[in-house]
Amino acid sequence: MSVKNEIHAQIVGALAGAKFPIETPEELLGSFPDGAETTCKSGDVELKAGDAGKVLTAEDFPFISAKNVADIIVERAGL
Repeated sequence: MSVKNEIHAQIVGALAGAKFPIETPEELLGSFPDGAETTCKSGDVELKAGDAGKVLTAEDFPFISAKNVADIIVERAGL
């Protein structure tokens, strides 16, 4: 599995219990099991949920699914 696919799957998994739609960055971070410290890893790549704020914009909200969140984060993180 590629790094991109592995990180994508980990984000989706981490948000499995989240209630959608997610309207704000704070709500998104609160949806991850360890909040901003939730970490997805693949090989040498490590991505923390708190880093999502660097690639997300207000226009990205509301998120309608975990896949929606993962799609945008892995695309913009350049994985």
